[in-house]
Parts: sequence; structure tokens; C-alpha cells
Amino acid sequence: MSETKADSLSATEKGLDEPAVSEAPSEAAKPPPGPTFPEGGLQAWLTVAGASLVQFCTFGYTNSFAVYQDFYVREYLNNKTSSQISWIGSVQLLLVLSTGFITGAAFDRGYFYYLMAGGTVLFAFCLFMLSLSQPHQYYQVFLSQGLGVGIALGMTYIPSLSVVAHYFSKKRAIAMGFVAAGSSLGATIHPIMLNNMFNNPKIGFVKGVRASAGMNLGLLVIACLMMRTRLPPKKAAAGILGIWGSAKDFIGDSAYVCAVCGGILSITGFYFPLFYLQLNAITHGLDVTFAFYAVAILNGVSVIGRILPTFVAARFGVINMLAFCMYSCSILVFGLLGVKTVGGTVAFSVIFGLFGGGLVTLLAPVYSSLSRDVSEIGARMGIAFTFLGFGGLAGPPIEGALLGSNTTWWKPSIFAGICLAGGGTFMSLARTIAAKRKSRWNV
Repeated sequence: MSETKADSLSATEKGLDEPAVSEAPSEAAKPPPGPTFPEGGLQAWLTVAGASLVQFCTFGYTNSFAVYQDFYVREYLNNKTSSQISWIGSVQLLLVLSTGFITGAAFDRGYFYYLMAGGTVLFAFCLFMLSLSQPHQYYQVFLSQGLGVGIALGMTYIPSLSVVAHYFSKKRAIAMGFVAAGSSLGATIHPIMLNNMFNNPKIGFVKGVRASAGMNLGLLVIACLMMRTRLPPKKAAAGILGIWGSAKDFIGDSAYVCAVCGGILSITGFYFPLFYLQLNAITHGLDVTFAFYAVAILNGVSVIGRILPTFVAARFGVINMLAFCMYSCSILVFGLLGVKTVGGTVAFSVIFGLFGGGLVTLLAPVYSSLSRDVSEIGARMGIAFTFLGFGGLAGPPIEGALLGSNTTWWKPSIFAGICLAGGGTFMSLARTIAAKRKSRWNV
């Protein structure tokens, strides 16, 4: 009896019994270490370059629809109204952004390479099918270009942005700025190339579309070979890829909800200059050739606008910089009412290109910065861009209806300006909430 008791006391004193039990919960309670980010390196920058090529072929191509719109109205689909034809481009834009609701969650769960390969093949296939469409057959063009191309580009858009977050945290906004610059470069090159091919009797529409399909297919294949994921996929949740569960979870994040609302409003007003700047110049008596290149100037300058603000955002915070860009674009759109000369149009194109480039570039870093961990970045951005797509779908038709056949410019200008100002206000509110949460001002 005495030896047993002594042995028991000895074991307790040596920490072989109760201390071992008490230490186990403390070890289990420790949170797992978060992922580390290289913030650079060869593979990181190869992924950035590949993602930039994807943006060149996706959003850069989508923003070139004005060339198709002009050709369809004058020749290919001249049995339809301009409003009916514009829905081809609007639906394409909606699908590019809104398919992110699925592709973002699929990316988080390890389907990146499947999405990129599938989107690349579908994009080339749909463009080749567009080249086989017949004149005055609206449904053929709508199915191949509006639906097919929209879905194909949507499969690659959000994943190509999200994969960059695997390599960067502190420099994420800067890296995404270089990625987004690809879309501005594409929106500058694609329109000039397509316009010259469509209006060249030796090439024409059919060969022009096929040449464009071949070029984009080659660039997307190169991009797929350059990009690599780095972090393990998120475990699948209940439901279709766990999307509904993620959505319900994100709704409770007030900063995220305010940022999404700000993005919807800003996108609703943002596309007004891109869609109508050329028409604004022509109706004020400016040269038609200059009016076309005014849009090219805007898109060309936005290459700088997509990179420069990201360096400022690295110091002052991405949400702060995004709200500033939204307010700046709002002021510029209001000021478009007084732009009636060549010099004024060039000045507007340059300044709006700078701040507008920053606006569209910083949206993705803002939504990723509001993620609690890297495993939900794809879902956060996917859900956000889904709603932003509806803003892009509704904005241009509403502004066109306000413009009317008499080109009453003050109505759509005020509408777009108010939307952009409202977006800045919601983004400022998101900034206030996030700053309190993170206990710092530069968020």
C-alpha cells in the first residue's frame, strides 16, 4: 500500500500523469500556422505573366466588342436594331464576371487546370463557330459569341486572378496590377486588329475572326503552361462545391457586403465612357477617325492606370485607393458634359484611363484582402464578381435609354456619375469597418 502510494505521488511529481492530460488540450487549441508567401521568385512572376496573357485574351477581348457592334449594325446583322445587337456584348460581359460564382469556388477546391484547359478550348471553338455563322442570323451570333465566348472567358477569368494570390500577400495588389494591365493592352490591340481585318476586302469578317481565334488560342496555351498553383486546395463542403455555404458565411461580413455593393454601383456607371465616348465625340462634330482612337487612347493609358495605383495602394491601402479612384471617376464623368473639343476629349481619355484603370484593377485585391484566409479567396472574388456582372449588364442599356435618340447627354452622365459616387461611398464604409477590425488605417 505504501509503495503504491509512493509510486503514485512520484509519478504525479514527475509530470507523468495529470500534467500530460492537461497539456493535450492546449496543444490542440493552437491554431494551425498560416501559409507563407514567397512574394516573388521565378515561378511567381511566370504565373503573373501567364495570368496577364489570360487577361489580354479575356477582358481585353470583351472590351473590344465595340468593333463587332459597329460591323454588325452596318453590315452583318443590319436587320436588327443597335439595342438588340448590344445584348450580345452585354450578355458576354455578364457571363465573364458572373460565372465566377462557380469558377471561384472550383478554383479553391483544386480545379484550376481543368478550368483553364476547358475555357481555352471552348473559347477557340466558339470563335471558329462564329466565323461559320451566316449574315442576318442573329441567334447563331448570339449563341456562339454572347453565350459560348462568355462562358469560356468566364471559366478562365477569376481563376487566373486567384492563382496570383498563391504567391503574394504584401505585394498582391502590385502583382494583380501587372495582371490587369494585360486586359488594357488587349483592349488596345484587339480593336485595332479586328477593325483593320474586318474592313480589309482581302481578309474580311470570316478570316479575321479565325485569325483572332488562332492568336488567342496560342496565347492561352502559353499562359496555361506558365501558371502553377502552389497552395493545397480547400476541402469540399456540402452542396455544389460548397458555394451556398460560402455565400451564407460571407453575407455576415459587413465589410465584404459593403465592398460588393460599392463594386456593383461603380461598375454600373464605369462603362458609360467606354461605350459612349466615341459617340460623344462624333455628335459634337469631331473627326470620326479621331473618335475611334479616343477609346484606344483611354484603354492604352489604362495600362499605366492599372499598375501605378497598386504601388500607391501598397503604402496607403487598397480599399483607400479604390474609394479614391471611384470618386475621381465620378467627378470625371460629371465633367464629360463639358467635353466638346479634341483637346478636352484627349484629356478626359488620359485622366479617366488612369483612374478607371485603378478602379477595375483594385477590385480583386480588395475582395481578396477581406478574406479570412487564402483558401476562400477564389470564392470571395467569384461571388463578388457575379454581382458586379449584373452591374455591367444593366449599366450600358440604362445609360443608352437615358441618352435616347436625341442624344441628351446630361441624363446618362448624371446617372453614371451618381453610381460611381455611390460606389465610392460604400467602399469608404467598407474601409471604416475593415480599419476597425484590423486596427490600422491603411487597409
